[in-house]
Amino acid sequence: MCAKPWPWGMPAMTDWRARVMPVGTLLLATLVVWYLGCIGLNSQGAIERVLAPKGAYSSSELIAATWAMERPVIPAPHQVAADLWTSLIDWPLDSPRNLLYHVTVTAQSTLVGFALGSLLGIVLAAAIVHSRTLDRALLPWIVASQTVPVLAIAPIVLVILGSLGFAGIAPKAAIAMYLCFFPVTVAMVQGLRSPQRIETELMHTYAASKWQAFWMLRLPAALPFLFPSLRVAIAAGLVGAMVAELPTGAQAGLGAKLLTGSYYGNTVGIWSALVMSALLGLALTAAVAAVERAVMSRRRFS
Repeated sequence: MCAKPWPWGMPAMTDWRARVMPVGTLLLATLVVWYLGCIGLNSQGAIERVLAPKGAYSSSELIAATWAMERPVIPAPHQVAADLWTSLIDWPLDSPRNLLYHVTVTAQSTLVGFALGSLLGIVLAAAIVHSRTLDRALLPWIVASQTVPVLAIAPIVLVILGSLGFAGIAPKAAIAMYLCFFPVTVAMVQGLRSPQRIETELMHTYAASKWQAFWMLRLPAALPFLFPSLRVAIAAGLVGAMVAELPTGAQAGLGAKLLTGSYYGNTVGIWSALVMSALLGLALTAAVAAVERAVMSRRRFS
């Protein structure tokens, strides 16, 4: 019996395999390379700290030792998975030992910075599109702002905001906003300029105001440009929020967890925080993609 086809004619099983197989193959290859890397980078420490004091050892014992060290150069995937499981199950959600507690703190700063950066990017793009003076004056500086490393600018911004009385989420959200606004601005400028000349002339024929032309023509035309930039922006905002947690000595957040792990040489904890930050980034990006599908489907059938 043939698989029931989807509305667009592709068999369900074929579509499922097309989605899962590439991801599964890449994940399997990553795990293989990861385990091999553990053998290569942890072997010296395993020999010196574990195997040599016991005498002779075999290749299988060496491999097993590189995958089970307490402070490895690179922890094995199963060590990271076990640490994640212990963190999530053995501790309450409001405990600093639970990674979800740090995820919540970082996610708050990321989402606030993402919202502010996206709004700033859209406003700047609208101003640039409607004013040649602002186009020449702002756009070069917007591009130049991204040449400054965020690690260099983060302490300056945090000190300034701290002296003004801003604490908690606000300083970290400001750094996230700094990384978020640029892709949104650039994409929206291109999107707002995408309507063809005949379309803009048609709006003039209907005596539409600039606001009406913006709302009815330019903004809908810019949506296919906006959402991809939002996916990039929210990922960049997550990086900015984590970087902002490093110079402040924050007690909570994934960046603080990375910093604490580096202080105590807890490489397993560092990698657990890295994996959790990657999962958080995937979740935030997937949320933006879900909003994109909902908005674009309504636009398509409206």
